[in-house]
Amino acid sequence: MPDRPLNRRHFLGRATVGLSTGLAVSATGSAEPPQRSVQGNTKSGRDVDRRNVWVASVCQHKLSAQTPEEMSTKVLRRMKEVVPTNPDIICLPECFHVANIHGGDRPPLPDTAEIPIGKISRPFAEFARDHRCYVICPIHTIDSGRYYNSAVIIDRAGRLVGEYRKINPTEDELKNGITPGPIDPPVFDCDFGRIGVQICFDINWQSNWQRLAEKGAEIVFWPSAFAGGQMLNAMAATYKYHVVSATRIQSSKIIGPMGDDVISSGRFGEVIYGPLNLESAVIQGWRDIAKLERAVTKYGRKLKMTVKHDEAWALIESLDDSVDVDSVLEEFSIETSRDMLMRNTRLQNQFRILADDEP
Repeated sequence: MPDRPLNRRHFLGRATVGLSTGLAVSATGSAEPPQRSVQGNTKSGRDVDRRNVWVASVCQHKLSAQTPEEMSTKVLRRMKEVVPTNPDIICLPECFHVANIHGGDRPPLPDTAEIPIGKISRPFAEFARDHRCYVICPIHTIDSGRYYNSAVIIDRAGRLVGEYRKINPTEDELKNGITPGPIDPPVFDCDFGRIGVQICFDINWQSNWQRLAEKGAEIVFWPSAFAGGQMLNAMAATYKYHVVSATRIQSSKIIGPMGDDVISSGRFGEVIYGPLNLESAVIQGWRDIAKLERAVTKYGRKLKMTVKHDEAWALIESLDDSVDVDSVLEEFSIETSRDMLMRNTRLQNQFRILADDEP
């Protein structure tokens, strides 16, 4: 069976290698190259649950302020609502610090952009440190005189992990001075697994999302100004990873790797949270699903299998620490949907080359 992209089970064995390489919160910000990906600290006093990762998302609906500083204070207050759940990671909406600001024009970019960790992101780094969780903090950043719509990833110690820069800014953003980010989106290795980020308008370019799948992303976070609707579900289903949105208006939601809504915000709350089982995989095709049925017969309640019959997909999840999904797939010679599609793509390209070489 072909090699799979780096997954949680393989990554966690070496997740502590980079624990001392994060950047401390400083008054001057960090000069670390923003596309770098390093590991963060694990929670103090207990091990991270390697299977159930608690994610939280904050929707900005109903929040307004006179200044970016006041908005940051209100967002921090809303974040505290999820503290009792002991979240592993919290995602905030796109450029929340300059959204829903009333009483004047939006502040100019030079006043709202920084080299992280700086004045704007520091309170959120302190929150991450105090509550031992990762925070995805979407703000404007500056580098070499260029401004970006970015998502700053902060680790459990309040240190900079890295920065995703929006690849596809809107026309208005470009006219207002935002520079498009590098075309190849980075992934970030956290102590619970590998994540990626896309921002708002990026939803319209599938190549970004495909590249994150090829790099082994298990969760893709989507800070946004709008809700996205079924476009997000399509991305999750197509690329077989969890998607978590954090919006300014309408609903934020958590989507499973077969494209189904798991949790969403709405009239009964603007903060959502819950566990994602990353000890899981999506299988595709009747042959591998038949093998998976035999695996479930063997392991019983230690595995959970959810089938989408029309799509010929099955989600396999481990419910027991003694059983990891990779080992089960290897035991029964089962490919994930991702691996199967990549293998077929390579095979098709080989035959395409052969056909092109024919006289």
